[in-house]
Amino acid sequence: MELLTGFLVGLLGSFHCIGMCGPIAVALPKSNPLVLSRLLYNLGRVITYSLLGLVFGLLGSRLEMFGLQRIISITLGVLILLTVITPTSYRLKISNALGLYKFVGILKMYFGKVFKSHSKSSMLVIGLLNGLLPCGFVYIGITGSIALGDPVNGMLFMMMFGLGTLPMMFGVSLIGSVINMNLRQKFTRLLPAFSLILAAVFILRGLNLGIPYLSPKLEHKPATEQVICH
Repeated sequence: MELLTGFLVGLLGSFHCIGMCGPIAVALPKSNPLVLSRLLYNLGRVITYSLLGLVFGLLGSRLEMFGLQRIISITLGVLILLTVITPTSYRLKISNALGLYKFVGILKMYFGKVFKSHSKSSMLVIGLLNGLLPCGFVYIGITGSIALGDPVNGMLFMMMFGLGTLPMMFGVSLIGSVINMNLRQKFTRLLPAFSLILAAVFILRGLNLGIPYLSPKLEHKPATEQVICH
């Protein structure tokens, strides 16, 4: 269920990705064979997302050991809600305060260096860097990894997220804009609603209502277990 959710988040979020990552995908250096170079670029993105899932899944597991899993799930759901309802101007101010613009500037500097190369390895590196770009839907994927409370599941969740973005981003990197602006705007209007649904799922999960799949009973894993020596 969690892996399918990760894939759907990536698939629906890929329409949003076109706006930020699309220009990078379209401007990729021409490298032969073209299909292989674009696959390497997208593989790089998936690898970065998977590593992020591993790290934040590990963080979630550490928090879970202290019985915070329910609180984490509800908190993440509330944060997603706040992200949706917060005006864009305030979100920009928060991003600036967190130093995200400075981080993007550093990434652009590395992009400039790697884009000068036309090697296959450079395509992979561009994808790896691309995966680090600040993105609202990546943040939602990361919250899912934290809520899962397991590094392996967190990694798999984000891997499926990356694979969900693959069809759209591979198409864009291969042949440019594959959908017209009107269709893209229609999908973009659905993204806040999808975010609200995800927020509700996280909150319900944290409420521990005993509903299978939607709000299962979350058992606390003690930080230490008694070791019995024979």
